[in-house]
Amino acid sequence: MLTIEKNIDLTPYTTLKIGAPAEFFAVLKSRADLIEAIAWAKKNKKAIWILGGGSNVLISKKIRGLVLKNEIKGMAIKKEYKQAVVVEAMSGESWSGFVNYTVINKLSGCENLFLIYGTVGAAPVQNIGAYGVELKDVFESLVAVDLKTGREKIFKANDCAFGYRNSVFKGKLKGRYFIYSVALRLSKKPILKLDYGSLREKLLEKGIKQPSSKEVIDIIFEIRNSKLPNPINFPNAGSFFKNIEVNSSAYKSLLKLYPEMPSFPVSKNKVKIPAGWLIEKAGFKGKKFGPVGMYEKQALIFVNFGGASAKQAMALVKKIQGVIKKKFGLDLEAEVNII
Repeated sequence: MLTIEKNIDLTPYTTLKIGAPAEFFAVLKSRADLIEAIAWAKKNKKAIWILGGGSNVLISKKIRGLVLKNEIKGMAIKKEYKQAVVVEAMSGESWSGFVNYTVINKLSGCENLFLIYGTVGAAPVQNIGAYGVELKDVFESLVAVDLKTGREKIFKANDCAFGYRNSVFKGKLKGRYFIYSVALRLSKKPILKLDYGSLREKLLEKGIKQPSSKEVIDIIFEIRNSKLPNPINFPNAGSFFKNIEVNSSAYKSLLKLYPEMPSFPVSKNKVKIPAGWLIEKAGFKGKKFGPVGMYEKQALIFVNFGGASAKQAMALVKKIQGVIKKKFGLDLEAEVNII
């Protein structure tokens, strides 16, 4: 039977270690738990909030309703084809654990997404991406449960409306579905994408010309640990802001003012500007504002140096956004979900 608790502090359940109380709270271990929670919320007229690994969230105020901590686990190969395999994981699994599982089983396609903190269920919501690969590149389908009716629905890639760090689950379907499981289509043969700058450089440095999937995730582990703080030592939520996409005209105008500005082409008429570079250029890299600040090795990482409140965190977020707007005329959008 599902245990529902009252007024539980959510701070320990987030990697940023900033939180607020949940009016009601329960831990899900199975689909039966989920169905029971939906029935309880309906009976008591309470909204439902889903909390996965807590790695991509800033909880700024008390959450009214029922917060469900997702711990539904399990991984398995569901279908096998001549050249590919469909592998499925329950949404409460660790994302990095899932990637490691695919590598152990000699399946290729999501190596570059290794060491992204969070759960499998959060991956399609965010359309997570790293080192030139996005979830949508290997996505097969997902099973979601309607939080009002308890009915299951299968979502294919087109149904998810994947975009840059975005999906339908962050848009018009936000808060409507619980993602129960995610399936990826992976290759039996290595199909490694190694062109991303720092990944390519590290391979050259090590003299590795034809890496295995295991070597790729080992290198990503090394790169990430050299640049990004471990949430255990420095509580953080990963990349806090989205890179900014601008049209060619706006990009050319900015380039005249900042000829050293890095960029990446998105399409014929759009260019992506790294948010980390903008934040560093604006003087925030390595700078502390009381117990919060931007990491000294990577300006995109918002860090809680100890005992930070939601009010202090939000003040810095708004300060950075204001300075970027004033200095570059660009709107910096949070990649982290702010509640």
